[in-house]
Amino acid sequence: MEAMALKGIKVLELAGLAPGPVCGMILADFGASVIRVDKIGAQALDCIGHGKRSIALNLKSEKGINIFKKLSNQSDVVIDTYRRGVMEKLKIGPKELMATNKKLIYARLTGYGQSGSYADMAGHDINYLGLSGLLSLFGRFNEKPTPPVNLAADFGGGSLMCALGIILALYERTNSNVGQVIDLSMVEGTAYLGSWLFRSQKMGIWGNARGKNFLDTGSHWYDTYETKDKLYMCVGALEPQFYEIFLEKLGLSSDEVPQYENFEENRRRITEIFKTKTQAEWRAIFDGTDACVTPMLDLKNVTSHIHNKQRQTFTTVGDDVIPNPAPRLSRTPGISVGARRNPQPGDDTVQILTELKFQSSEIDDLLSNGIVYQTQHTSKL
Repeated sequence: MEAMALKGIKVLELAGLAPGPVCGMILADFGASVIRVDKIGAQALDCIGHGKRSIALNLKSEKGINIFKKLSNQSDVVIDTYRRGVMEKLKIGPKELMATNKKLIYARLTGYGQSGSYADMAGHDINYLGLSGLLSLFGRFNEKPTPPVNLAADFGGGSLMCALGIILALYERTNSNVGQVIDLSMVEGTAYLGSWLFRSQKMGIWGNARGKNFLDTGSHWYDTYETKDKLYMCVGALEPQFYEIFLEKLGLSSDEVPQYENFEENRRRITEIFKTKTQAEWRAIFDGTDACVTPMLDLKNVTSHIHNKQRQTFTTVGDDVIPNPAPRLSRTPGISVGARRNPQPGDDTVQILTELKFQSSEIDDLLSNGIVYQTQHTSKL
């Protein structure tokens, strides 16, 4: 295998919750060297730190700040998930760090961005999703909006958009030789992710109340159906030619169940039919056809499905199911978690300080004064 796509890129990830770690995970999976900067005494909440290293630093001390600056000076990317102004107070904001490292890409991943009246407020995925306008589209008719857990804003509009911004800035830097600051607001990232939903509003597939449109479970041909064994099949028979195959496999015709009429009556009829067979029996009927009908899998049985097995979509480590990196690059693919360890906060502190040319007496001093912390089980002293 050739060198990985991001080999040689050094990333500093300030430890945080969900969006930041997933952004760092994407970069690490495609070959970047990622150091997570943990607080001393922090709990290990990063369940996706595999392949990263961890240094535990007291950033409220001058010596801790100096260590961070040294790390930043030899890094390509900083991922900052703190609220606006926090890093400036510590004097390690983009202005300070980029004064000594002009090539640095400083990615700020926050809920509301670096300006605006919400910039200093706390928030979570559901808040950003609500402010983006998109949450208004999610949910069944006559029910309140339902967020798709914390997927869309945290990881789609947040982690993935931030990783994209970093890759764009890295690419631009190959010409300019200069870094830049990335201001990624999860509200904006989520809205942008939803561009098609905004810009398709005049296409005729919207216009009704939530849950009454073609693609939001308003139609009988875009929905989930329970099977005899209490599992589900997913139906997306959108185009007329696929709808015809769907009906044929159910033993129906479009005269009996017209595609664009009697949605609720048709749904009731199809619901009863799906309950007559198990998911496995329906799979035998629909697999290999263009009916656009597939089984709904859960997080455990997803690994045993034939297509996922053939594609090696997942890696199983112990009883953990881990999605493999996507997209697949033909020469420089990402690496799956496999045996890559997930560091505890401070697992690699001594090793990282040694690489920064600190003497062992200096490292002892930093450890004993609580400037840095090293977990004992992997101590490199």
